[in-house]
Amino acid sequence: MPHRTETCDIAVLGAGHAGCEAALAAARLGFSVVLFTVSIDAVAMMPCNPNIGGTSKGHLVREVDALGGEMGKNIDKTFLQSRMLNTSKGPAVHSLRAQADKQAYTREMRRTLEREPLVRLRQAEVSEILTENGAVTGVRTASGAEYTCRAAVLCSGTYLRSRCVYGDVIEETGPGGLRNARLLTDCLHRLGIRTVRLKTGTPARVDGRTVDISRMEEQRGDDRVVPFSFTTDPESVQKDQVPCYLTYTNEETHRIIRENVDRSPLFSGVIEGKGPRYCPSIEDKVVRFADRPRHQIFVEPEGLYTNELYLSGLSSSLPEDVQAAMIRTIPGLENAEIVRNAYAIEYDALASGQLRHSLELRGVRGLFAAGQFNGSSGYEEAAAQGLMAGINAARMLQGREPVVLTRAQGYIGVLIDDLVTKELTEPYRMMTARAEYRLLLRQDNADQRLTPIGYDIGLISESRMRALEEKVSAIRTEIDRLSGTYAGGERTAAFLAAHGSAPTQDGISLAELLRRPELDYETIAPLDENRPLLPREVWEEAQIEIRYAGYLARERAAVERFSKVEKRRIPPETDYAAIRGLRTEAAQKLAQHRPENLGQASRLDGVTPADIAVLLIYLSQQKRRETENGERG
Repeated sequence: MPHRTETCDIAVLGAGHAGCEAALAAARLGFSVVLFTVSIDAVAMMPCNPNIGGTSKGHLVREVDALGGEMGKNIDKTFLQSRMLNTSKGPAVHSLRAQADKQAYTREMRRTLEREPLVRLRQAEVSEILTENGAVTGVRTASGAEYTCRAAVLCSGTYLRSRCVYGDVIEETGPGGLRNARLLTDCLHRLGIRTVRLKTGTPARVDGRTVDISRMEEQRGDDRVVPFSFTTDPESVQKDQVPCYLTYTNEETHRIIRENVDRSPLFSGVIEGKGPRYCPSIEDKVVRFADRPRHQIFVEPEGLYTNELYLSGLSSSLPEDVQAAMIRTIPGLENAEIVRNAYAIEYDALASGQLRHSLELRGVRGLFAAGQFNGSSGYEEAAAQGLMAGINAARMLQGREPVVLTRAQGYIGVLIDDLVTKELTEPYRMMTARAEYRLLLRQDNADQRLTPIGYDIGLISESRMRALEEKVSAIRTEIDRLSGTYAGGERTAAFLAAHGSAPTQDGISLAELLRRPELDYETIAPLDENRPLLPREVWEEAQIEIRYAGYLARERAAVERFSKVEKRRIPPETDYAAIRGLRTEAAQKLAQHRPENLGQASRLDGVTPADIAVLLIYLSQQKRRETENGERG
């Protein structure tokens, strides 16, 4: 009996955070999408930490929103607590982080997908990607059903041949006990796509009724919540928030771990995959940082309608009995009952060197990839890649050039460039330190940087673009007003003395006052009698631009200087082995990755500044020969 066949423009394989963004972006650009998932109940699931955002990750969510993505809107509807992190530091590292109601987040994202006319959700395991002449033509499910399509986006997360491990227990499942995807890896190998094994993990969850919060430090949300999405009305997110709690491990906890570390599959060799260095398990932390007397454990709610609490900082793959014993040494958790054991999860991921900056795989035309399959970690990194992969799959079908953000345009540009050019040996995690121009790439100005790009792509409405233009105009007007408004006299002298600020002989502009660290926009209000009533986001942006004007000018100049080299294109057919003076390792790496320009080449592992200098001379010589040949012709 023949199997049924359906048709769509784009197939998205996996409905995690990457898959949801990819499907929505492609559909909103006018293409029919079938979104496959091994479990319809796992749409936008949070198998690990119950939060969105955090240091640098909050930047990614803001950028996804600025381009027309969904994650920021979804967390604004479903958060339990919200905090702006790093407010004691400069604005470059300010980052939003929100605790999510995990079930509500999943439900709301599924509802959004089901309301999108061109998206069809399908519970099925995709076993094969069909190709013809090196290009995607469809996908086949494990049941034999075929879906013809012109592009596919692979967002398999941690499900490909995954197994969950703790102690000597090995379960052939995906995260959270869900079924894994066993069949697709063999197809990828037949297509010439290389994979590696990576590992991540998650802590135990405990029953909140068995936890004594009185022995912990309460962690409350911000008094004034800042939404993730630029389209969310700030007043709509001001609500009662659910507290989190902070406690600590101790020497007794560490003793139990040390005595049983040989039973951890992380150290016994059972786990083959490489785990994230920046999010280690508790046993890894105790071994690596033996001098530390304690480690922070954040106790976080998983939702309003469950007693489960998440023990952030206590990721582990130790045996069940050891997990229970070590947890009960921690203040407030002495009687804690485990609801779900901690575990490590191993899975197949893409080996380095096979992605283009468009997130299309080099070996298969029309096959894009996003999320943890690409070697990243985290919901936010996945969503950012999913959005860009969905956009570029759609643009391929439109016959348009892909959208590739540079490292000077956004954290998304940094993320994707690193995934494409770096040799990844562990899951990649976004950090502010990875961005060269982080003062320009603040989370507060993501809309100014990227919404015009989203508008050109077709994901931002006319009304939203006009609102942004009005906001930018208001910021410029306020900067000019503050620069042209002066304060002086005895009243100003008394004000400055009262705030421990240096006196001034003559009148001083309000902009100059804002450059003093002890003063800010709200503080100087008594000296600003004709101040207009402005939205907070306008005057805060004006204040940042004034305070950091010198630093911003230097970063913009650095971007301009580097862009001249960054954009120097390298012909795709370049024979690196034939370039005299280029080291063998550099020639091999350049031939493997085929960078499009000198900027990408300069960031490849194994390529030194000296190699770039040789390459620059070679390109200049090639251009001179082409010019001379053209003149002779």
